[in-house]
Amino acid sequence: MRILISNDDGVTAPGLAALYGALEDYCECVVIAPDQDKSGASSSLTLDRPLHPQTLSNGFVSINGPPTDCVHLGIHGLLNQQPDMVVSGINLGANLGDDVLYSGTVAAALEGRFLDLPSFAFSLVSRQVDNLPTAAHFARKLVEAHASLNLPPRTVLNVNIPNLPLDKIRGIQLTRLGHRARASAPVRVVDPRGKAGYWIAAAGDVEDGGEGTDFHAVMQGYVSITALQLDRTFGDGFKNLASWLEGLG
Repeated sequence: MRILISNDDGVTAPGLAALYGALEDYCECVVIAPDQDKSGASSSLTLDRPLHPQTLSNGFVSINGPPTDCVHLGIHGLLNQQPDMVVSGINLGANLGDDVLYSGTVAAALEGRFLDLPSFAFSLVSRQVDNLPTAAHFARKLVEAHASLNLPPRTVLNVNIPNLPLDKIRGIQLTRLGHRARASAPVRVVDPRGKAGYWIAAAGDVEDGGEGTDFHAVMQGYVSITALQLDRTFGDGFKNLASWLEGLG
């Protein structure tokens, strides 16, 4: 089996090295990742300039674009042989609830939707690297078990690992996405020349984080796994929309 590994923290990120280290003796691994931190890039593609792959001394390939560029190029021609699976991470920082809308880590996994096997997105719920070995352990464990998965095409498994030593993890829970409250207002700054700018503020606090959600699972010391699909069609809204459109006819 051949796995394409990517991330959004950049090609030199410790989480990427940890993920590669966890999988390199299990299968053939190819790494294609952004040349710098592209957190929050979501599923953006670079369409206004060419992309330039660079092979580093460790064999990893860096791309001057976001995670989706990396996986897109890997699947659609950069590699001599198409990968069987995309595995993204290990992100330093949670990708819970509404975070998946903006996450480059999740976006890289989503770009693997054209492959036969489900993709994985792995995140450690911390900006620190102390418990990266815990996340790497579960990445290996879950990817190894992929053969017994029975999921429809275009499915991504979003996995968040608590920031705990391995012996403190209580287990694995299947969860739904929780929700955050509205984010704080952007922070206005003025440079020395008087030009105003804005920093995007931190994500909102947890609003829907009860039992069964990904937020709740990691707070209780469990690894959270949420199955995601690209189809965002709101089927339950069809009835009301149909009656609304009748009134416009």
